[in-house]
Amino acid sequence: MKIANNNENQEEEYKAFLKNIRAEKEDTSNFAKLLFTIVLAVLCAVIVCVTVFENSYLLEKLTVESPEKSNGIVKLYKNEKKNFDIPFSPRRQNILLLGVDSNGEGIGNIWEGTRSDTIIIVNIDPRTRSINAISIPRDSKVYLPDNKGIQKINSAHALGGVELVKKTLKETFGIKIDKYIIVHDEAVEKIVDTLGGIPIYVEKPMKYHDYAGKLHINLDKGNTVLNGKQAIGYLRYRKDGLGDIGRTQRQQWFLRSLFEKLHSPQVITKIPEVLNICNTYVKTDMSFYELSQYAAFARSVDENKIELATLPGAPNQRGYISYWILDPQKTQEVINRMIYREKPSLDGTKFKAGIMYSPRKEEEAQSIKEKLIELGFEVNMLKITHLSHTRFIANKNDVTMDFLNWLQKKMPELNNMQFIYDPTETFSVGSDFTIVLAEG
Repeated sequence: MKIANNNENQEEEYKAFLKNIRAEKEDTSNFAKLLFTIVLAVLCAVIVCVTVFENSYLLEKLTVESPEKSNGIVKLYKNEKKNFDIPFSPRRQNILLLGVDSNGEGIGNIWEGTRSDTIIIVNIDPRTRSINAISIPRDSKVYLPDNKGIQKINSAHALGGVELVKKTLKETFGIKIDKYIIVHDEAVEKIVDTLGGIPIYVEKPMKYHDYAGKLHINLDKGNTVLNGKQAIGYLRYRKDGLGDIGRTQRQQWFLRSLFEKLHSPQVITKIPEVLNICNTYVKTDMSFYELSQYAAFARSVDENKIELATLPGAPNQRGYISYWILDPQKTQEVINRMIYREKPSLDGTKFKAGIMYSPRKEEEAQSIKEKLIELGFEVNMLKITHLSHTRFIANKNDVTMDFLNWLQKKMPELNNMQFIYDPTETFSVGSDFTIVLAEG
């Protein structure tokens, strides 16, 4: 679109931003792709400790050999990358976070036969002190290795433990898992209570009772501090028309609130209690020393450099079984961006902006629209009665964290917004990026 004469300086600044991004890409191209580290520890739906280092110059850029989709099953094949197992060398690792359910009362081994209702892959870049996290919907339809057949991905842990989960992720998505943390449902409840609760905005009334499964959810809309039992209900709630995707979004919001809680000084005195709980209800292949290092790193990470995404797809019902059918092309785009940190080649095209806002946020939305127009952006707006959580959504791969950081310097009111990459354009409003202004 045309920019008014009095906005020429803004246009020049935007061009300068693009030039700097290209220069950075050229400077880092010799350092290529894969890196290292390690991540969030303790609660998959509660404590997360993360750390990442990178030795990117030793690793080759990944290429896609062939995306394949068959009968609703996605398989993405990639070339293997070189791997280095020095824990604290400057390279990147992928950390698998699993949250597993209860296998019932009276069973001696609390891990045996449990399904992974939360699946998150965390990738951290120590050079930029940033964290990327991919949520995998538990209903994702995949082939399980070792002749386990077509299953929901959350069945992998029940059928073959963490090793089958790792093998599934490698053979389906080409993602090698370096370390893992598994958190039992009971750990979430106990740790939340130990921390004195987790503040969260409940975006809608949540009422659900499953007497057989002993799950009782009774949450009102609004800001609240969740205790342990309420946190379990919030994280497991799916009866809102969004199913597994709605739950995955709530897991992401909860983890962000947890991350903020972990930055508070009061948490230090709770560490002995938390460690005692983790001794029983958290399983990992990391040493205590590694966990402590990752936790220290996590506390130093800027919350505005945490990028989240969910593997894109669509729901599908087969008889009584509901699946999440992954979109192979868009899933590959998410993996390339979030795991391998591929940066797009920006061509100088001005992005289209979208604003979705709750009725009470109309004045704020109008103010943001005016500032975006001053910067030369075309802006579309949409008022929606019920919106959950203020956030910044990148609908196009070209919209990066670097772009948001540039935009925040011009518009400080965008600071502290959760950054989400969503190539499905669910919230695009006909835009390349969408600013969601909600009550919470």
